[in-house]
Amino acid sequence: MKTPSWAVRIRGADGEIAGAGILLTPDQVLTCAHVVDRAAARLTAEFVGAADHSVPAVPARVDGTNYVPETLDADGDPSGDVALLRLERPRPVEETVRLHRLSAPGREVRMYGFPYAHNGGIWFRSTVVGGCGRDGQVQLSPISPGELASPGCSGAGVADSRTGEVIGMVLSGQLDQHGNRFSFMSPAETIARHLPGLKPHIVGPTAVDERLLPTDDGPSPDLLDEPFAQRLAAWLRDDGSPVKISVVGPGDAARAATLRRAITLADRELRTAVSIDRASLDPPGTVPSAGGHDLAVDASGVTAAEIAERIAERMGLWQHPEDPPLDRIRASRATLNLVVVGVDEAIDPLPLLDLLEVLRAGGSRLLLVFRTPGDCHRLARDRLLTRPARERRARLVERLRDLTGPLAEDLRERLAAVVPHGVRPLDSDLVAAHAALADLLRADDDDGERGGAGEPDLDRDPGRDRDPDRNADRHPGHGHDRDADRAPGRPAGPAPDLDRYERLADRVAGRLAAGVAELDRLRDRRDELAGRLRGYHVLHQHSLQGEEDPAVDDLYLRAHALLRARPCDVRAAEAAVDAYTRRVDDHGGGDAR
Repeated sequence: MKTPSWAVRIRGADGEIAGAGILLTPDQVLTCAHVVDRAAARLTAEFVGAADHSVPAVPARVDGTNYVPETLDADGDPSGDVALLRLERPRPVEETVRLHRLSAPGREVRMYGFPYAHNGGIWFRSTVVGGCGRDGQVQLSPISPGELASPGCSGAGVADSRTGEVIGMVLSGQLDQHGNRFSFMSPAETIARHLPGLKPHIVGPTAVDERLLPTDDGPSPDLLDEPFAQRLAAWLRDDGSPVKISVVGPGDAARAATLRRAITLADRELRTAVSIDRASLDPPGTVPSAGGHDLAVDASGVTAAEIAERIAERMGLWQHPEDPPLDRIRASRATLNLVVVGVDEAIDPLPLLDLLEVLRAGGSRLLLVFRTPGDCHRLARDRLLTRPARERRARLVERLRDLTGPLAEDLRERLAAVVPHGVRPLDSDLVAAHAALADLLRADDDDGERGGAGEPDLDRDPGRDRDPDRNADRHPGHGHDRDADRAPGRPAGPAPDLDRYERLADRVAGRLAAGVAELDRLRDRRDELAGRLRGYHVLHQHSLQGEEDPAVDDLYLRAHALLRARPCDVRAAEAAVDAYTRRVDDHGGGDAR
């Protein structure tokens, strides 16, 4: 956590701190375009982490055409905002740092910037949330509210907290009108696309295997299977599907070209200006999000161990290199969006499926492409789609049974004890939960009659279940639905919407818990009032000197009756107890307290 030697403080021509930078080569500093004035004759780069503890100041200027100002597209999404400065005098090579390509989802990172009142620099910590916009920029969430990147931090290096590698550059920090705090960074791959001359100073394997890139002798890039492109783009934009399985046959040129196009457009480094600035010219819904995948590998002729090593490297799992990569992946909390093409053409497909199961269980998302719908394809569907869906459905059934059974009964018992002041009625939610449970049990019965669990179909146009005219999803030269792969005898009706039912279960569980907590509070208040009433009644009896007070007795009997009523109206009982205790106090009966 010491001051990094590569951290640069940049001052403008007016001498004020304008932002930060990253020393990439002895005479080149990377920063944000908005930090520097391209027309300025001279800027100053100051090296706060110099080895001799001095702060050398070196004149600098924008390095030729290496200046990409921030622009906004038609949707208002930002793009660019990177620049390279050339130093008049070089710095020691050991002070430089290289950018590192690294899968970023969920990673904790830190950045060293120069906000107001911290001229010497200070660390900020954040967690990577995910990509945003079409430029491949990444949103960061400050670990604490005070760690929002503020003016003076733009251009700072973003270092992965686990590995120490610099994986990107801070762009800006924002506090929106709702009080939400966000920081943004441009990762190494996006910087490489804007400033391709920096690629020699960016290390780590690219996110896409070279064999998956379009080639001059491959399928024409103009070929497009539009429905397939839309489903690929939806998955790459995170449509909620953890696993997507497709078959792209060796003779299907259109489908192969569509797959390569999607992989290329989803990569931050490979996206073109056309895909960023002119996405409206593509067929609707076919342009994936930048950074839609973290790694795309071609499994053909490769072992599962080699693929696991590639994944571990992309995840930054360099600790304990003596451990097998599968063990490192299993022990890690890191996740990624992974594309594997040619799963059935791997040297050892079954160990590869074992690896994919570990990734899926750890929360990674998988897009798997097979060459033929053979045994490996069917086994993958069973292990990665059918079985997990069946287990997920079983967990949801048990949860809904618990919500509509014991937990609902707990609520009913409390409702019988006290009047539910402040508790929203749950009748409609419980009815919905009962309906969801019935739907899931009915689906289980249907699966039992077919001899197996209903198979989730994630590589199919969901509209086809509703529109019989589109049920074939046919393409020229093909006479079958290559995505559906529907189990024999499976009805065409839609399967239970597990996502919706899980959200329903979350809502019902939350409201049940809140309702029970509020009713318990009312019940505790009722018991407290009963104790208070008993105490005051004893005091009042002791204070009597042979004279009865019917008015006081009536107040006591009313409060006593309200507290014994079921359900007890605690508000009314509280008012009655207060009236009784005030009357006793007025008569001096409470003096014994």
